[in-house]
Amino acid sequence: MSTQGLPEAGTAGAGAPGRAGAKAFDVQRVRADFPALRQIVRGKPLIYLDSAATALKPQCVLDAVNQVYARDCGNIHRAVHLPSQRATQSFEAAREKLQAFLGAARPEEVIFTSGTTQSINMVAHCFGRARLKAGDKILVTGLEHHSNIVPWQMLCQAIGTELVVAEIDERGEVSLQDIEDKLKAGGIKLVAFAHVSNALGTILPAREICALAREYGAVSLADGAQAAPHLAVDVQALGCDFYALSAHKLYGPTGVGALYGRFELLDSLPPYQGGGDMIRSVSFAGTTYAALPNRLEAGTPNIAGVIGFGAALDYLASLDLDAARRHEQELFRYADEGLRAIDGVRRIGTADKACGALSFVMDAAHPHDIGTVVDMEGVALRTGHHCAQPVMTKFAIPATARASLGIYNNRADIDALLASVRVVKEMFS
Repeated sequence: MSTQGLPEAGTAGAGAPGRAGAKAFDVQRVRADFPALRQIVRGKPLIYLDSAATALKPQCVLDAVNQVYARDCGNIHRAVHLPSQRATQSFEAAREKLQAFLGAARPEEVIFTSGTTQSINMVAHCFGRARLKAGDKILVTGLEHHSNIVPWQMLCQAIGTELVVAEIDERGEVSLQDIEDKLKAGGIKLVAFAHVSNALGTILPAREICALAREYGAVSLADGAQAAPHLAVDVQALGCDFYALSAHKLYGPTGVGALYGRFELLDSLPPYQGGGDMIRSVSFAGTTYAALPNRLEAGTPNIAGVIGFGAALDYLASLDLDAARRHEQELFRYADEGLRAIDGVRRIGTADKACGALSFVMDAAHPHDIGTVVDMEGVALRTGHHCAQPVMTKFAIPATARASLGIYNNRADIDALLASVRVVKEMFS
C-alpha cells in the first residue's frame, strides 16, 4: 500500500529505527500520559485499537475538565464573578487554539457544537433550508458515515432537493473524474464528503474536491472527524467552505466538537437554534441576533467539554506532530502487512492513500466473533458496519473488524493484534 502524499513513516516504537534525519517519536513517554493504558482487562494489559470510535484521554484533559467543576464552575459570558470570568477566558481560549489548529482566518469562524454530527446537521439546517430549493442537488460519496448521509436525506424529504452519490471502487477510492462529471451535469449546490473514511481509512483528495466544487459554483463541506487526528489540516489551504470535527477523536472529551465555516458564508446564515447568549436584544415585538460566533451557539454550552478540548489541543501542540504522523503511518504499514500475511484474512479498503483505520474480514469467523475473541486476548477493536452501511453494501459484507490507531500505539500493540487474529483463525478453523 502506497502512502504517497503522507508524512513519511518514522519510528514505530521503542527501539525501532526512524527515517534518516527524522526525529524519533517517543511513544513510551506519550503512553505514560494516558491513564487508561495502565489497566488490566481480561487479565491482560489493555491493547487499545479503537481510536476511530473514540480516542483515550491524556491526564491533562482529565485534569482540565475536573478543574472546571471543582474550581471554575461558573456559566460563561454571563457574570462578573471570578469563576465565571475564568471559565469564559478558558472557553474562548479554546476557540483560539482550535482556530490555530485548523488554520482558520479568525476565531469567529469556529462554532462549538456537540460534535461532527451536530456540525453537519447545522449546515443542513442553516445553509440547506435557507439557500437550497426543490430540484437542487447535494453530492456525497459512497464512503460517508451516516452522519453525512442522513441529514441530507432529511433535507431532501423536507424541501425536495436530490441526493447524488459519487460511488467508490473495489479499493475504496472515489474518482475525481466521477465527481467532476457529476458537477458538470449541473444542479449540484453542495458537495459533502469525508476527508478520511471512518470505515476504511481512505484519504480523499480534499483540496481537489473543494476546488472542483468552487469551480462549478457549489459549496463544500468536509467531514474531518477522522482526518484531524492523523493529518495536518489547514482549512484555508484546503479551500473548504465548512469543516466539521469532534473533540473525542482528538483526545478530548465526548459531547463536544466544532464547525469551521468561511466567515462570509457563516455570517450570512440564519441561527440554528434560539435561546440564551445568541441574541443582542429581545422584546415581544422581535429579536436582534448577536454576531458570530454567539449567534450559532444558543444556550449554555458544554463548558467543561470545550475547555477539555482546549487542553487536548495544548497537549497535541506539545508533541512533535510530524514525528507522530510518521510513527502512525509506520504502524499502519506494519499492521497492513501483518494482516495480509495471515491466510484467510482479507483487507477491506486498499486505497493508495489511507491512514488511521484498517478494516478486515476473515473466512473462518464473523466480525462479531473476531471482536469477542480478540477482546478475551485484551485487544479492543471495533466490529460492525461502523455507521457506514453503504460501504458494507458495496463490498457485499455485513460488517468488518476494524483496528484504528492513536498516537499512543506501538509495535507491541500491533503484534498483540496479529497474535489475537491468529487465535481467532485457530479457534474457528
